[in-house]
Amino acid sequence: MIVTKVESVTKAKFKVYLDGQFAFVLYKGELSRFGISEEEELSEEVYAQIRKDVVLKRAKLRAMHLLTDMDRTEAGLREKLLQGMYPEDLVEEALSYVRSFGYLNDLRYAENFIESKKDSKSRKEIYALLSRKGVPAEQIEQAFDTCYSDHGEQEAIRCIIRKKRMDISSASREEIQKFCGYLARKGFRYEEILRAVQQ
Repeated sequence: MIVTKVESVTKAKFKVYLDGQFAFVLYKGELSRFGISEEEELSEEVYAQIRKDVVLKRAKLRAMHLLTDMDRTEAGLREKLLQGMYPEDLVEEALSYVRSFGYLNDLRYAENFIESKKDSKSRKEIYALLSRKGVPAEQIEQAFDTCYSDHGEQEAIRCIIRKKRMDISSASREEIQKFCGYLARKGFRYEEILRAVQQ
């Protein structure tokens, strides 16, 4: 294969194109170590070595670093690695690697997320946020079964009432309607809003 282009990303980082296709990103020192320059040939053997010993190793380390920074969903971590210009197949290998240590677990992520949000957000709102983060629907449902009791919405509404310092007993009908509208827009069910307001 022929190195058709070596394009600078930063002063030290370069995108390498082989036979007109983007292959991987290497640092300046790695370019010289592997003798990579435009219009030069790159053997299959050296290509495989770069992917395995340099790029895959770096993708795994990057995945580990991103997970020490904060817990992430599989979809979120995949997106971050792809943004780092790692080839798609190596991203999948890096994900398998961190998954094998139990560092990547969408169900655990969903459970922790629900636990942290259930006092301030409706079930519908939490579901939408987890979906946006790429957590599969069946895992969201499973996490709700574990973490969200039938009283969850009531508790969340009561927390919002306290947080907003809303005194239902002395509020006017208009204020209560406005507040109920706010709760409905946050995804709380009408019967849950009514029950919390009546209590």
